Amino acid sequence: MFKKKKQLEMILQQIPGHTDPRADLEQYSTPSNIAADMLWNAAAIGDLEGFKVVDLGCGTGIFALGAALMGASESVGVDVDGRALKVAESYASRMGIEDRVKFVEANVKDFAEPADTVIQNPPFGAQKAHSKEADRIFMEKAVQTAPVVYSFHMKETESFVEKFFNSLGMEVTHRFYYSFPIPRIYDFHQKEKVHVRVVVLRVQRKG
Repeated sequence: MFKKKKQLEMILQQIPGHTDPRADLEQYSTPSNIAADMLWNAAAIGDLEGFKVVDLGCGTGIFALGAALMGASESVGVDVDGRALKVAESYASRMGIEDRVKFVEANVKDFAEPADTVIQNPPFGAQKAHSKEADRIFMEKAVQTAPVVYSFHMKETESFVEKFFNSLGMEVTHRFYYSFPIPRIYDFHQKEKVHVRVVVLRVQRKG
């Protein structure tokens, strides 16, 4: 465990993002400072240490790896991109936590392992018409997987997301707000970098 959040952030900075990101999957890497802050808060609330944590749509594994570093007894990253998972596996080995982290190449819809906590940064549904339902798929799978979920969403969709989680039997207990930088990585991007407002909702099963 780390005494300071900055120590965690410096370790997470070592994890590279997607080497060849796919626009259809909306592959944007979560910055290390945001990942560290969210994980630090989750640990303080008591949702990581000694628990099984699942990172849905894990990419190169920043949340799965970070959860293991913060004391999760088991951490599982799930993603359809096998190349990204190879990167994640290599960093689990470098960090000496390969015995507590595993990565599963699968569509999140097909993942069926129960857990204590889910962390996810799902597609925002901003690029492709078919992806506009993607965040709902992640939300549904998350609540099927664990009684506690941390989920990233566009700030402007916060009200809808909360209502959707409520319909799934969950209630919001905490909200964390970030300015999320999106660099120019796809051909359709016109600016070198834009910042979008995001909210991370911590939800738990009602009752």
